[in-house]
Amino acid sequence: MNCRSAVSLALSVALLAACAHPTPASVPALLAGVMPTPVLMLGEQHDAPEHQALQRDVVQALAARGQLGALVMEMAEQGRQTTGLPVDASEARVREALNWTDQGGWPWPAYSAVVMAAVRAGVPVLGGDLPRSQMTPAMATDALESRIGSAALQEQRQGIREGHCDLLPESQIGPMTRIQLARDDTMARTVVATVEKAGAGKTVVLVAGNGHVRRDLGVPLYLPKTLGHRVVMAQAGAAKTAPPADAVWPTPARPPRDHCAELRQQFKR
Repeated sequence: MNCRSAVSLALSVALLAACAHPTPASVPALLAGVMPTPVLMLGEQHDAPEHQALQRDVVQALAARGQLGALVMEMAEQGRQTTGLPVDASEARVREALNWTDQGGWPWPAYSAVVMAAVRAGVPVLGGDLPRSQMTPAMATDALESRIGSAALQEQRQGIREGHCDLLPESQIGPMTRIQLARDDTMARTVVATVEKAGAGKTVVLVAGNGHVRRDLGVPLYLPKTLGHRVVMAQAGAAKTAPPADAVWPTPARPPRDHCAELRQQFKR
């Protein structure tokens, strides 16, 4: 392949990616492209404040339209919910209902706006994540591995390796991957149950990390084939390939951070 052909191919790939995921100019434009849907998944990079701001704006917009049925959060355990709390409930009461502690790795100031937007709208907020009490049993069962196919399973395992900077012994890759699969399955089951309660014409919003909402790897693989859903991935910085989603919300790149150096320090401790 000569240089001109290579450049033409690269431009073609970039244009195809842009066509597949046109950049929305605003939250209304974003919603116009993905609504209506019973389930709307909002993926994020956890340390990007612009992504949590998007979640808040989407929740407020859907609530104003009367379309918001519920908000499911990866950041709280399944079984925790704000159902029954008044719309003027304090943040302290909301955190207590969700058992939300900053020690869990999810700083409340980062997510309080989206959670409280739903509460103020009179819409329930539900935890969707696998409870800690179920993690050990999840590590010991391979029941979910056959549900996603061998290619997706291998990619999940590789993601665990890379996400832990190749510091995990190989014997832990399988069990850690099973927890990841169980988390996706738990969020999917929470979403399905919540959609049934929300009723027709309502949208259940799931907020989770980008890895959990990927169409080819995450929660969508565990949903019933008959349940309509759309995926929006918030992307910090330029993407090398078109993300497996229905829409992409681009935001500025985050400052460089050596996650592996931090993880190595944790392993030493």
